[in-house]
Amino acid sequence: MDLHLVPGARPTAAERAALDDVLGPPVDGWDGGSRRTGPGGNTATGGHAARGRRHLLLPALWALQERIGWISPGGLNELCRRLAVPPADAYGVATFYALFAVEPRPPRVVHVCEDLACRCRGAEGLIAQLEERFGAEGDLSDDGSATWFRSPCLGQCDRAPAAMLAVAGELPSDRVLAPTTASDVLDVLAGGEPGPEPSTRLPQHGDDLRLLRRVGVVDPSSLDDYRAHGGYAALRRALELGPDGVVREVRESKLLGRGGAAFPTGVKWEAVARQPVRPHYVVCNADESEPGTFKDRVLMEGDPFAVIEAMTIAAYATGSEHGYVYLRGEYPQAHHALEHALAEARRRGLLGPDVLGAGFAFDIEVRKGAGAYICGEETAIFESIEGKRGEPRNKPPFPVTHGLHGKPTVINNVETLVNVLDVVLQSGPSFAETGTADSTGTKLFCLSGHVERPGVYEVRFGTTLRELLELAGGVPGGRALQAVLMGGAAGSFLTPDDLDVPLTFEGARAAGTTLGSGVVLVLDETVDLPRFLTRIAAFFRNESCGQCVPCRVGTVRQQEALARLVAGRPRGGVARELALVAEVGQCMRDASICGLGQTASSAIESAIARLDVFAGGRS
Repeated sequence: MDLHLVPGARPTAAERAALDDVLGPPVDGWDGGSRRTGPGGNTATGGHAARGRRHLLLPALWALQERIGWISPGGLNELCRRLAVPPADAYGVATFYALFAVEPRPPRVVHVCEDLACRCRGAEGLIAQLEERFGAEGDLSDDGSATWFRSPCLGQCDRAPAAMLAVAGELPSDRVLAPTTASDVLDVLAGGEPGPEPSTRLPQHGDDLRLLRRVGVVDPSSLDDYRAHGGYAALRRALELGPDGVVREVRESKLLGRGGAAFPTGVKWEAVARQPVRPHYVVCNADESEPGTFKDRVLMEGDPFAVIEAMTIAAYATGSEHGYVYLRGEYPQAHHALEHALAEARRRGLLGPDVLGAGFAFDIEVRKGAGAYICGEETAIFESIEGKRGEPRNKPPFPVTHGLHGKPTVINNVETLVNVLDVVLQSGPSFAETGTADSTGTKLFCLSGHVERPGVYEVRFGTTLRELLELAGGVPGGRALQAVLMGGAAGSFLTPDDLDVPLTFEGARAAGTTLGSGVVLVLDETVDLPRFLTRIAAFFRNESCGQCVPCRVGTVRQQEALARLVAGRPRGGVARELALVAEVGQCMRDASICGLGQTASSAIESAIARLDVFAGGRS
């Protein structure tokens, strides 16, 4: 293949070494497809070899970024040469992700969250101090070794305001700074060591916890401790039931997906299990990038073996040979926890060629995302794992027949999968006794913003929003509640008059809202709601993948209209601008390829309708 590499751009020794760690050393000066990287980073053959090595593009880009702090033309040339990927194609992938840099960048970078929950906790003031005392985002420190950038949600909403330190080098590191201050950020920019990593704590305790019962109780690094608290009993029970029996229990549990779409899990598993085409895949969607969402992070940090066990059960039930955890790049603690847990599971025969001596093979890789909200969409995840831009596919065909690498694929988010452990242990009908007829089991909610005790809460379906807020201590400081954003930036607003809505899928629909990914973002009377909406609009404009015109153009027009309204300079009057917002929103809902465009106006339009935002200027 004639790759047309960038003339004169050669890799440094450090960049070659970084690629060797992922791809293995080049063979006879060329490495066009005879090797691949298996779990744990070891070069191997078989499995993926028949489809080439394009799927290693994302890990290879990460290797370059983490070694020198950015992806240079020379490093990109070497990567393309080894993977036989055209440079223009690889450049398009690298520039798709926000955490990758293709322009020179210092080795020490701090990403400072400016999104919804952090704004409620002082992020704007923190950023203003950084601009005053350090310089604008992208400015370099005096010695050129550090800089900072504004960031969308980092998934640390319970610890807001938050930042993330990324240090490139031979021993690269990422560290969450949460909660943080301007002084903390300035200190690490000057080369100081960050404080200890934030601990994974729950604000809620009690015997009613199911999904969270081990978080904060077991040592997440200890397989023995996990087993002492019931770990791997579900997998042993699954082996007794057989694949068909497991699928039957999941169907009878009426477990619905917890990522937002609420699709029946058992229906999805059964469809994949029946496919004659091989291989089958299991993908765990751990790229929860919805502003205000952090429940999956808590599960992975505090109970990583549960995620692995649940994926193994899914693989056994659906005849899948290989699995991926697609993990958002801003979760370094979860990444470390999962990699350690996977190594332990392999060492103890719980992953590998003969799981528990039961005669089935299954292994898991962690595929680290790189800062793209759109990759929470299931088909965009497949594209990303395959080494492409994370752009959603048209559907049909659906993942159960044409998923990862065009093969049948089960994809569920972390919370959905961890529910399967109790389904298998209790039986499907027993699991379905909790909650309501149409919303079975318990649900995790992410409370953040102006609430006394932010964090992840687990309640039975049917609990009211009022009861959930009371569990979290309500609005602090005696201030009045202004609104609650349900479901995140793609959700909708509720008013103080809506607090008795039951937290079920059917109850949310009846109230004109959504449970979404479990976001409950509380806003007190001090929040400037019009400016808050402009941040939501900016988020969708920035995160649109640009593949389809309704979303690519609509998110821009939506933000522009809101900016004019907030500035007090509506074009043709407030009523006309609001009509434009509604028209653009309808167009995006009707014609966008995926859920990002289809829901990009949901929260904004609900605020206009329910909270009378901009009502003072209506004609």
